[in-house]
Order: sequence, then C-alpha cells, then structure tokens
Amino acid sequence: MGPWLDSVIGWLTVNPQWLAMAVFVVACVECLAIAGLIVPGTVLLFAAAVLAGSGALSLGETLLLGFLGGVLGDIVSYFLGRHFHQNIRRLPGLRHHPEWIAGAEAYFQRYGIASLLVGRFIGPLRPMLPMVAGMFDMPFPRFAAVSLLAAAGWSVAYLLPGWATGAAIRLPLPEGFWPEAGIVAGSIAVMVGLSITSSMRRHRKATMLITGMSFLILAGLFIGYPHLTALDQGLMTLVQEHRSPMLDEVAVVFTLIGEFRNMFMISALLTALLLLTRQWRHAIFAGSTLLFTALGNTATKHFFARIRPEVLSDPLTSYSMPSGHASGSFALFLTLAVLAGRGQPPRMRLTWLLLGCLPALAIALSRVYLGAHWPTDVLAGAMLAACVCAASLWLTQRQVPLNAMPPKVWWLVLPSLLALFGFFVLRHLPQALLRYAY
Repeated sequence: MGPWLDSVIGWLTVNPQWLAMAVFVVACVECLAIAGLIVPGTVLLFAAAVLAGSGALSLGETLLLGFLGGVLGDIVSYFLGRHFHQNIRRLPGLRHHPEWIAGAEAYFQRYGIASLLVGRFIGPLRPMLPMVAGMFDMPFPRFAAVSLLAAAGWSVAYLLPGWATGAAIRLPLPEGFWPEAGIVAGSIAVMVGLSITSSMRRHRKATMLITGMSFLILAGLFIGYPHLTALDQGLMTLVQEHRSPMLDEVAVVFTLIGEFRNMFMISALLTALLLLTRQWRHAIFAGSTLLFTALGNTATKHFFARIRPEVLSDPLTSYSMPSGHASGSFALFLTLAVLAGRGQPPRMRLTWLLLGCLPALAIALSRVYLGAHWPTDVLAGAMLAACVCAASLWLTQRQVPLNAMPPKVWWLVLPSLLALFGFFVLRHLPQALLRYAY
C-alpha cells in the first residue's frame, strides 16, 4: 500500500491539472459505503490538500471540492441502502465482514439523526452510516439536510490542515517559524492526546487534568507571545495572501456571531432557557463557564495591552491578547458540546466536543483572516475557554454527574440560538463588511 500511495502522490505532483478531480474523487470514495473502509482516503486527502495548498488550488476551491465529493458519496451510499435494504448484507465485502455494517446499524438505531452528524468524524462509521440510513428508510430531505451540514464541517476538519501545511511550505516564512510552530503545535497535541486518553479510560480526574493542561498552555502563551513573533507574522502572511471577496463575506458572517455584544445576548438566552426549563445544575455550569470566561478575557486583555495587527484600513483600537471572539465562541460551543455529551459513552462525548470546536474554530480563524488578531491571540482565547469550561464542569460534578437533558429542552434551545444567530448576521452584515475592509 505504501508504494501505491507514493506513486499516486507522485503522479499528482507531476500532473497538477488533475488535482481538483483527485480531491473530489478521493473525498467521494472516503464517504462511500464499503469503499471508504478499504481505500486509505484520509491519507490521500491530506496529501492532495498539501499539493493544493502549494499553489495548485485556492482554499475555497479545495474545501468546496471536498464538500461536494463527500455529499456525493453520502447520497450514493444512502440510495444503495434504500434500494437493497436488508439484502445489502449479501454484497461483496459485507458478506464476509458483517461486523462492518453491524456497528453502524447499532449506532444509527441508538442515536438516530445525531449519528449521521457525529459519526461523520468516526472513521469506521463514516462510510456506512448513510447506507444504514437508507436501509431504514430515513426520509431523504432529512438525510440530505444533515449530510450537507456534516460534510461542511468534515471538509474543513480534514482538508484545512493539509492545505495550510502545503501553503506554509511554499511561502518564504520568517526565520524561526517552524521551531515556534512545532512547540505550539506539540503542546496542543500533547494536551489533546492526554485529554482523549484520560476520557476514554474514564479517569476520575480527567476534567482536572484538562483544566491543568489548558492553564499551562495559556500561561505559556501569556508569557511567551513576545517570543513567538515569527509564528504570528508567518501565519498572518499566509492567511492574508489568500483573501478573496467570497471568503471575506464568509469570515465576516462568522466573526459577527462572535461579537461580544452578540455572544453576551446568546449566552444570556442559553442560561435563561436552561433556568426556564428547570435544568438548574446545567444552567449553573453554562452560566459560570460563560461569565468567568468573559471576565477572564477582559482582565487579561487589559493587563497585557497588546496592540492589534495593522491590516485593516481602519484598525480596531481595543487590545488584542487574548481574543474575545475566540474565548467567547469556544466557551459557548464547548458548553453546548459538554451538555450534549452527558449520559453518553466516552467516544460519543469526545465526538461532540470535536463538533463543538468546529464552529468555534471557524470564528477564531475569521479573526486572523480579517486581520483583527494575531494567531497567538486566538490560541490564548481558546485555551482560556477550555480551562474555564473544564474547571466549571469539574466543580459542578464534584458530587453528582450532570444528567442528560431531555430532548424537548434541546428542541427549545437550539432553534432559539439559531434564530438569534441569524438575526445578528442579517442585521449587521453590511456594516461589518465595511468595518473589516482592508
């Protein structure tokens, strides 16, 4: 398999005109029933994204191709299940490996629609769940809506790192960039790895461990950001080189969601709804996480008094470190992810946390893209939110774990938050586009 992969990557390197087709096809195969379990699509996707980032394709084109390929794979898999139903078990591959479909079937029966969203990020389940949804005659409009949402997050999570790596290799970056990037990335990787390991093993002090590691990284960023200028300037150059009118609008939409005023009202609405539905402990956890993250961000921002990048035509005058958008968005979405994972097995809880990080990460990256923050600002904001969220969860669950919230509460909370998100975007988008002009 190694020589085969090397030959494919080598051929694409020599023939970059086929790279767009390759990204689309590999993304489709990675999400295609049975084939996604056999073909090393994740490795091929990363390699293709690296080649795309080296100058062959823009970020928007790469993400769009991956998104469309993933959606096509989902649709084909769905209609395979819809056509064959239980006879699908007789197909080549499944006939000799019934466990491939058995795990996906059990997962779908247990979690329903949520399985399609969460299972997208679990390798063995990703290509099988759409087929299982078709087997159980899930209405196609409902399936399509969930598939579009899941494919959007999946394309960003699986293609953005590779594309950014390729772009970073291509550009003449400041001296010291790679050592600084290695230190920061390594620290975060260790934190994530230990967090996953402790959670999967159901370690009693997992939340305390996450709190401590987040705090250590946060302290390191607060102390060391003056020595990470090569990392900040290199990433800022990389991002600013790929600005476009279309991506500008997308970035402004995400940054609007994370505005302090908007995030305050969204946080207040979430806490109020939890209190209204008598989810007392959940409201305490959510309210304390959001409140203390905001207070911590304000205090540290004024303490460090870091100047923002000079990218915007009318630069923002407030301080930069840490990013309020990053801390607020990570606090909100991590809180929702923690609440969604209550009463579920460790792998499911971790997957919800991953899903929660995706919109928060999009908001944080929009700040760097728009030139409003340095990369270390958004990292510090994310670590601040993670530290406060983990500490709040630990304090809330010292005696009794939080229970899962009833579905009717979620049917009240999620539409209300989405409606408020949409209102803010529609109302303030024109002014925000002018504000973040460069």
